[in-house]
Formats: sequence, C-alpha cells, structure tokens
Amino acid sequence: MTSAVLYRWTIKKGREAEFETAWSEATRLIHERCGSYGANLQVDPNGDYVSYAMWPSEDARQACGEKNNWAEESSFNAMRACVETRHPEQVLDVKSRMIV
Repeated sequence: MTSAVLYRWTIKKGREAEFETAWSEATRLIHERCGSYGANLQVDPNGDYVSYAMWPSEDARQACGEKNNWAEESSFNAMRACVETRHPEQVLDVKSRMIV
C-alpha cells in the first residue's frame, strides 16, 4: 500500500534558499537510491517548510533509512544546518492517488 509522510521544519532566518537547494538534492538522492515517488516542498502560513513525500510502502521507506547512511551525505548535512526545529513526521496511509 502506498504511503506518504508529512515532514515539517522551522528554518533559521536567512537560510531558506540554502535549505531549499539542499532539500532538492537530498530528495533526488532518495528517489534514485530508494525508489520514492518524489516529494513536494511548501511553506505554510507560519513560515514553516512542509514536505509531502510519497513512497511505494512504509516498508520501502523504512528500508531506505536502514540501507543508507544519510548522515554522510552533504545535502542532508546542509539541510540540518539550516533547521531551527525539526517537527515530528506524520506517516499517512494513502487511500487514493491521481496522476494528471
């Protein structure tokens, strides 16, 4: 069953562009290595960054984290350096998916 995850971060002032670039690179790596279905990055009305990422399954997402040492990747380190607060992620059970 397809799953999705909502990620949310509060970014340090002035580091937004750096975070966006690092997030794009990290997301590309995850897709290439783990077969994720991609993700979107948005900013909510409070200024927090929110990502909606889709996966073939929750098992695939968990395996991705176990098989890769993301702490060694520069894009993930760059993201972390920009983050003031990383909020708890929310795993979602996708009921319907439309591709247009």
